[in-house]
Amino acid sequence: MSDSEGSDISGMENEEIVSGTNAKQHEQQLKLLQEKDPDFYKYLKETDKELLDFKDEGEDTDVDMETDMEEDIELDQPAKGKKKPHVKPITTSMVDSWCSDIKSRGSIRAIRSLLKAFRAACHYGDDDGDTDDSSEKLGIISSAVFNKVMVFVLNEMDGILRTLLKAPETGGKKETVIQLTTTKPWKDNGGLMRVYLGNAYHILNQMTDEQMISFTIKRVKASAVFLAAFPSLLRKYIKVIIHTWGTGRGSLTVMSFLFLRDLCVRLGSDCLDMCLRGVYKAYIMNCKLSKSVSMSKLQQIQFLGNCMTEMCGVDPPAVYQLAFLFIRQMATVLRGVLTEKGPKVVNEKRKGKKDRESKPNKNQMEKAYQKVYDWQYIFCLELWTSVICTYNSDTDFKPLAYPLTQIIQGVATLVPTVRYFPLRLRCIRMLNRIASATGTFIPVSSLLLDMLEMKELRNAPTGGVGKAINLLSVKQVDKNTVKTRSFQEACIHAIIEELAQHLSQWSYSVSFFELSSIPLVRLKSFSKTIKAERFRKEIKDLIRQVEANVEFTVSKRAGVDFSPNDPAVEEFLQAEKENGEGLLSAFVKSLREKTQLMRDSLVENSVIVGAESSVFAENLSEDDEENEEEGKAAFSSSWLPEKKKSQVDIEKKKNKKKRSIEQREDDVEADEENDIVEDLVLSSDEEDEVDVEKELPSDEGGDSKRQIASNDVKEQNNMSRKKRKPKPRRNKKAKISA
Repeated sequence: MSDSEGSDISGMENEEIVSGTNAKQHEQQLKLLQEKDPDFYKYLKETDKELLDFKDEGEDTDVDMETDMEEDIELDQPAKGKKKPHVKPITTSMVDSWCSDIKSRGSIRAIRSLLKAFRAACHYGDDDGDTDDSSEKLGIISSAVFNKVMVFVLNEMDGILRTLLKAPETGGKKETVIQLTTTKPWKDNGGLMRVYLGNAYHILNQMTDEQMISFTIKRVKASAVFLAAFPSLLRKYIKVIIHTWGTGRGSLTVMSFLFLRDLCVRLGSDCLDMCLRGVYKAYIMNCKLSKSVSMSKLQQIQFLGNCMTEMCGVDPPAVYQLAFLFIRQMATVLRGVLTEKGPKVVNEKRKGKKDRESKPNKNQMEKAYQKVYDWQYIFCLELWTSVICTYNSDTDFKPLAYPLTQIIQGVATLVPTVRYFPLRLRCIRMLNRIASATGTFIPVSSLLLDMLEMKELRNAPTGGVGKAINLLSVKQVDKNTVKTRSFQEACIHAIIEELAQHLSQWSYSVSFFELSSIPLVRLKSFSKTIKAERFRKEIKDLIRQVEANVEFTVSKRAGVDFSPNDPAVEEFLQAEKENGEGLLSAFVKSLREKTQLMRDSLVENSVIVGAESSVFAENLSEDDEENEEEGKAAFSSSWLPEKKKSQVDIEKKKNKKKRSIEQREDDVEADEENDIVEDLVLSSDEEDEVDVEKELPSDEGGDSKRQIASNDVKEQNNMSRKKRKPKPRRNKKAKISA
């Protein structure tokens, strides 16, 4: 590395000092510095005496720290014609010596040496061909050294560097770090923090064990606030942590989320916007599914959605603009589907007349609807429903409830057929959640009652019993499933549950009698026309509960003296609502328990995402002993990053592959030439001939035996040709002459 590109690790940032390759050169440079700037030399002697007394440090002084520190994040392509530098192996005794010096007297030299060892561990296997021949590098020789370096640095380096930089012991904000960068301790040793964070980022891209990655993220999270001083490194960290959050499992997902949330809290709205965009994109990628989804995958998506919902609560006013943008995108997609038209078709029999525009056919409309009836679109609706329901008390998110409700209603009524009943029920659940959270009346009863009036639910099923179906795991069903008894039963149970949930939300309202009148009439009509007795019984149970609640509310409002538009209406049955003493509330609770039992019976392998992470989260502690034990458990294997192939090996492999391709092409050309000049032979000759030389042993007199055996085989082959009917094969020359 040239002098102009070198970073100042020891406080000589603007001075023309070149790190020498030996002690004599270093001594000459210091003498020049003393003559040129005696005041600065005196300052170094007072503040960093170890730099001037470099001879007392032994062999460690020969290592160019400044060169290695700049190679903290990415390595350039190796330059051709350069030899590999001398590698000094790191031993456990060296690591123990550095650790003891750091703990006992806070030696800066030991800190730098340990960070160099940390860099060597993080970059193990990288090609170092771009390093100067005269420089000496530290090298990892065993997994024991790798584990010891990683555990100590990840556990202790945050506190060590905070003390060195005179930063707060824990935590901090972006403003604190920005102010810290103007102080002298930061100018002297701020590069060490970049080295630590940069190499930790590099190893995160190399490790494959989730326990190692999780522990590394947990420990680096303590120093994440210092990324405010390194914007480019901050963007790289956000990218890699979002990747581990979206692809990891268990504790890895939890630690990745905590890292991102901590960044958003400490670094402010700019970092929050960057994290939310990346997290939303990763969430959408996880929602890219087929027609059906397993319960384990569904629970994972719900967990990721809960993480993003929690992140939106960090700064709701700042998130509002982003939420509005994403909801508007979904509205644009729905509007495009509703207004999409089929291609123009010209009637050939009526040429010369005005062309007529045909209606889109069924396949075209089906393809257009799939833009909306997609798992990614549906899960995004559920995500923003969860966000609005969670933060409905904030005036920043409540205005988004109306446009989101309009989108959900448009999706529910887009294709009003029985095949899409599972998707319509998901939309109705979202509408019920929004109505319950915001206290706004949403007319979902008409959507549910229209479903009951479909002939597929009224008439007896004609497709047999069918396979049990979980409506949460599918968005649509095929025509054969619609005719089964299991589908009819699942739909009616879900409709009754959601209708009871909707009515129970307003069971304490003074106008419940008017709200329930039309649903009661249509439910009674359905109970008279349905043929299945078990469904009729369930409908009658719901009717009884609604009528009982009507009598209760009518009797209560008979004794009040306020009008329906009086503000005192809000206090009507408020005590009963808080205690949950309504009849419909208890009925809905029993329906939910019954539905949950039915769903559990359908799930063979229930994998709860975050079950392991919940135990992990309970044990999160900042205690040093627990962190050390956890680190030893994570870095206890013989794992080392895989060595990368050098550029020379890659070129050799490419040349070898190229030669093999050329050889095959030559063989093909030779075969074509042989085909042209070969005589007409029987198609079975090659199958009947025997490799005699391989069959006979290679002892004395073997040549004569091989000759005799060869003659015998030739005679047998000639006899077989005479007995079989010849099947001549034309060669290429014969075809050309013909």
